[in-house]
Amino acid sequence: MKRTVLAALFASAAAAAFAHPHFNKTITAKLPSGADVSITYNTTPSNETHAQSAKVGEFVSPRRPTIKLSAEVKSGAQAIPAGEYTIGVIKNSDKDWTMALFPGAPARGVPVDMTKVIKLDSMLESAKGTAEHMLVDLTPGHGKFEGKAVLTLHFGTLFLSGLLA
Repeated sequence: MKRTVLAALFASAAAAAFAHPHFNKTITAKLPSGADVSITYNTTPSNETHAQSAKVGEFVSPRRPTIKLSAEVKSGAQAIPAGEYTIGVIKNSDKDWTMALFPGAPARGVPVDMTKVIKLDSMLESAKGTAEHMLVDLTPGHGKFEGKAVLTLHFGTLFLSGLLA
């Protein structure tokens, strides 16, 4: 009896582990400005309630994706020094978000010092569909970012582009 219960629990845990794989991803690119960029993140499920429950003005970073810049880049008038940053978003309202970077990694369980956060020139789009798992990438921009490089974050129905030129 004990063996049957243990076997059932093990089979159930194994099925759950294989049914929904998550993995780490790294993206590397050279921006038109010449800066080398490396992004590392985990394919975490896009939990829309997490985004909805975020407080206005709060820096949110699901699974703390990171970006490493080899040289200074600009986001509009904002200079971003070379270094490693945590990628996140700031909720301005239910339908308005800004992409942002935090130098290094924020301490767990401690509110982020918002004076250190670098807000990117951002564009929120609602017609990009739903990403079941978080997707982070560097892509050529469009619209107001046409002809420039952008950092993108797609989390559920939230799709943000942040200028990195």
